[in-house]
Amino acid sequence: MERKIRVLVAKPGLDGHDRGAKVIARALRDAGMEVIYTGLQQTPQMIVEAALQEDVDVIGLSILSGAHMTLLPKVMQLLREQGMTDVLVVAGGIISDEDAAILKREHGIAEVFGPGSSTQAIIDFIRANVPLARG
Repeated sequence: MERKIRVLVAKPGLDGHDRGAKVIARALRDAGMEVIYTGLQQTPQMIVEAALQEDVDVIGLSILSGAHMTLLPKVMQLLREQGMTDVLVVAGGIISDEDAAILKREHGIAEVFGPGSSTQAIIDFIRANVPLARG
């Protein structure tokens, strides 16, 4: 049997709203992925530690607080420090197109999904990119 894609869904920072993250987590699970949800108010260190412990293929970061330009680069830095450069990192939430471009170009976020993104688009992106990331 083929190994399931393992996805960690996390809410970095002081964000107190997780409905969207839970919808995504359920859609990924329903698509046959194994999903670990960290819950609210996770530090970058907690997220990377959980990803390391769970041996995930993907980290999905959901952020609505506006702190994405601080918290997401920190997650990426910690992943690099742990040698986890093969983990695909995607983000979602209220992130401007300009900030999304910077996060992708300068920090290594693979994709940013904004409000209204379809769960199928997220599933398709993960399926298309995990084999390359974990090669």
